[in-house]
Amino acid sequence: MEGSTLLAARRPRVLAALSLALLVAPAIVVASPVFAHTRVLADSASCADAVTSVPTGPATVSAARSAFGKVLVIGSGDYTGCSLYLLTSDQLHAMTGQPFACSDGANAIGLACDTVLWPALLTQGAPIAGPGVNPTLLGTVTRTDLPGLPSVKQVTYAGYPLYRFFLDEEVGETDGADLFDPVTSPTGTWYLVNSRGRPAPGRAHIELETAPVDGTASEATVLSVSMDHGFVLLPDGRFPVYTLSTDGRGGRDKGACGGLCAALYWPPVLTSGRPVAGPGVDQNALGTSVRPDGTHQVTYHGRPLYLFENDAYIPTLPYNGGAASINGAGLSTPWGVFNTIPALP
Repeated sequence: MEGSTLLAARRPRVLAALSLALLVAPAIVVASPVFAHTRVLADSASCADAVTSVPTGPATVSAARSAFGKVLVIGSGDYTGCSLYLLTSDQLHAMTGQPFACSDGANAIGLACDTVLWPALLTQGAPIAGPGVNPTLLGTVTRTDLPGLPSVKQVTYAGYPLYRFFLDEEVGETDGADLFDPVTSPTGTWYLVNSRGRPAPGRAHIELETAPVDGTASEATVLSVSMDHGFVLLPDGRFPVYTLSTDGRGGRDKGACGGLCAALYWPPVLTSGRPVAGPGVDQNALGTSVRPDGTHQVTYHGRPLYLFENDAYIPTLPYNGGAASINGAGLSTPWGVFNTIPALP
């Protein structure tokens, strides 16, 4: 945040650890899904801790039950049980060789993404597969961009680098789940990770949202998806969803938006199970289709739904105006034309 810092954490410990100067909203408390086990971290450790040193041994990754299904957690050491996340836009590193989307690059918060906001899971040696984890999906990637650290190895799962979240303090907290994040470069969505190495988004909730169109005074009421479920600054924030003109109904011609289209510009709206319709949305119109990577994308009357990267925002931050807006309606792209879905009459 220009001129100050961001984020009201729920406990003074996080604020002190990050030297945050501004408390945005007093004592905001958001309930997080709780894992099946009830282990409490040692007083000296918190899932929110920044990465400040190289690891001294191999990291272990395990799976634990949660409200999002069985998801990956740290399996040994001081941070046993802490939630692990993937970032969708990290795919660009493998696709194009660009820097990781969560790196030490400058951002409006003024804190490094890969060591403070989303501390990378590092390992000394090959990572170990704990209960519920497929050892063939574990790997590492070399990171040379972690501030204050030499070249280190970050744990990957199904090719995705794994991270903690700085607002998760205790075992069972999942405040970073489904966070549509404009602070990363480029914008991406943070998901918990299932044992198959895919995002674990939970059931998508499709709602109505009224927001300005392209930053103008004109507003529209359109279908949106609820994201950022446990994020203190924007719990259950809503973002417009779009259809693509070249996508066929009922799953025909699926995959029109893949590769860079889906990884960067127009990420698919994902769900674990049947999506849920909010007030004013036709439940019978909602469905799913299976994408080439095995994830389940929400459909509306058979048409797959997408987010738009330029709609991502966090209140008080200078990304896309810091407020809800509809910026992708009618955009013509190399993959087709994207359009919003108006409310039912």
